[in-house]
Order: sequence, then C-alpha cells, then structure tokens
Amino acid sequence: MQHVYIIGSKGIPARYGGYETFVEKLTAGQVSSEIKYHVASRRDNTKLSRENDIFEYNGAEVYSIDVPNIGPAQAIVYDIKALKWAINSAEKIGAESPIFYILAARIGPFIGNYVKQIHNLGGIYFINPDGHEWKRAKWPFPVRKYWKFSERKMIKHADLIICDNPAIERYIQMEYKKYTPHSTYLSYGTDIQSSSLNKEDNKVRDWYRDKKLHENEYFLVVGRFVPENNYETMLREFMKSSTKKDFVLITNVEKNKFYDKLLKQTHFDRDPRIKFVGTVYDQELLKYIRENAFAYFHGHEVGGTNPSLLEAMATTKLNLLVDVDFNREVAGKSAIYWTKDQEALCTVIMNTLQMSNEQLKYYSTNSRERVSRLFNWELIISEYEKLLLKK
Repeated sequence: MQHVYIIGSKGIPARYGGYETFVEKLTAGQVSSEIKYHVASRRDNTKLSRENDIFEYNGAEVYSIDVPNIGPAQAIVYDIKALKWAINSAEKIGAESPIFYILAARIGPFIGNYVKQIHNLGGIYFINPDGHEWKRAKWPFPVRKYWKFSERKMIKHADLIICDNPAIERYIQMEYKKYTPHSTYLSYGTDIQSSSLNKEDNKVRDWYRDKKLHENEYFLVVGRFVPENNYETMLREFMKSSTKKDFVLITNVEKNKFYDKLLKQTHFDRDPRIKFVGTVYDQELLKYIRENAFAYFHGHEVGGTNPSLLEAMATTKLNLLVDVDFNREVAGKSAIYWTKDQEALCTVIMNTLQMSNEQLKYYSTNSRERVSRLFNWELIISEYEKLLLKK
C-alpha cells in the first residue's frame, strides 16, 4: 500500500480554494486501490473537523489540527504541526516509502530537519510551490522576503517538485538551477459539465432580478479582490469603454482596504454599469452565471494554473486574459489577451463587441475543447496516481 500524506490544504470536505478542491477531487476520484491518502485538516475547516480528531472522508484518513489564531504565521504553524503528525503517523503504522506531499512553500526555514526525518523513514518529500506567493501585493516587504526565502529552502530539499503550470516549472529550473531540481508538470483539473440550471429556474430568475442583470449583457469576473488580480486595470479600462453592457464582479469586498483605495482612485461607484454583487456559493448557479456572461475578465498574474481560469474556459464563451506566461500556457489560442498599458483593455473590450457570431463561436469551441482535453479531472487523477505509484 502506498501511503500519501497531503499537507498544506485547509482540508476536506473542501469549502473553497484551489488546493482544497484539488484534494477533494483527488480523493473522491481515486481509482487505484493501492493508494491510501492521509489529509491534514484545520480544526476550523468544517463541522466534521470541529467534531472529530480523525475521520474518514472520500476513503481518506483526515486528521484535524488545532491552530492558534496568530495572524499570518498561522499557516506556518499549521503546516509544521501537520507535517509532525504525518511523520509520526507514518512511523506508527510502519508505512513503506511514504510520500509527504506539501502544498505551498511556507515552511522553508524548518524543512531541512523534517526532510531528514522523512528520509530516515525511507520516505519521499514532494512539494507543489503554487505560484509566486512572494510577489503578492497584500504582503508587506519583510513577509515577501520570507516567502521567497522559504520557497528556496523548500525547493532545495525536495525530492520532487510538482508544478501546476509549465511556466512555474521553467521558473523553478532557472531560478534554482544550482540545486539541480527534479521537477515535473501536473496541472489542476476542472468540472466540464454544464450547469444543471436553466433560464426558467426560480433561483436563476431571482438572482438576475435582484441584481438587475440580463443574460449575455455583462462582462464578468470571479475571484479574490486583491491588487495582483488587476482589478484596478479592469475597472479603469471598463469605465473608459462605451459599452452598454454591465461589469459584474463576484467577489467579497467586506472590510477590504483595497476596495476603499480603488473607490477613491477611480470613483467606480459613479458608473452604474459596474456592479459588485457579492459572493455566489451555489456552484450550479455560479456556473450558469459564467455560461451566460458575454465575456470573462481574468487578471490573475502571480499564480500558476488558476482554478477560476479553468472554470471560465469550461463555461464562458469568450475569455479576456491578462497577458502573462501562466495564462498563455493554460489557454493557448482559445482566449484574447490584454496588457496593463493605458487603453489596451478598453480597446479589447470595444473590439469584442464587433465580433461576429462565427468569431465568438471559434473562441468558445476552442476553449471548451482545450479544457476537456487537457484539464479534466479524470486525466489529472490518472496522472497523479501513476506518479504516486511509480515513486
């Protein structure tokens, strides 16, 4: 039996987040009976975690971990406690060649000692470094320095680096060449089924009525409201455009300083086309909203293969992406790209309104075909299982 310990997600059942969804899908879609997953979960993740120290979910053993509320360092303490649990568990059950798969590079300064323990057990250490956490504007400069240092240490000691985007793998190989890193590319997947809802469903009509919106009459964005997702550029350029369509933002902006800052800078509240509509947790409704947008904006530029981009490619007819390597690797020629230059996105917006039905169909067809071929969960799970069993 191949024992695999997954550390770094908030746990399963997944409530939100790319890593959480990945672990949920990987365990739920498990095909091989030769793998036993063990997943660390934050105590506050779900009711199951709050009420149980250890429980089974999707056939995986889930271990609940108490984490003190100490601000940004909380995630570091959580990963260390989770890794200690995993090493103790593997030792206790006498696991043969256990794999310790750490998601995100948060505990670099401490990893060397734990890798020695892993190797003493005959175990293997895998890391998924995610995107460039050290580039995220939300972190103060000293925190960004920590993330960069931590990433370097996590890469240095890794037996295998799993990159979810070819651009991340190229960066790892160039940036950390002196460590001769052993890496591979394995992406995330996404759900490629259409929404189970239709135009006549009450929850659909209620939502559109409440938000004063109409199908195909809005540009859409879904994601965290943070600077590195280029909301400033999207808002500014949309306001310059003369489109009569709305700009719908599905995001949580409660107590968000960045929201207040952008409001002062752009006065977007004076443009009736711009509509912050809060969050939508009903996945079928969210899928319907995506399917019936005129186009989708994607401004993420520091992550790898972003789950919200995969969802957009699987559902939205036309995708307009900020032009960075990560996004081009995912979408290829199935999307239209924009830069942060003045007028660039405004021009793209206006050009999309002149597109023929044939052009729109070209992007829609290519996008969905690309997702179905390269990013379906069955393929991703199969590739992971091959990797985990090959060691």
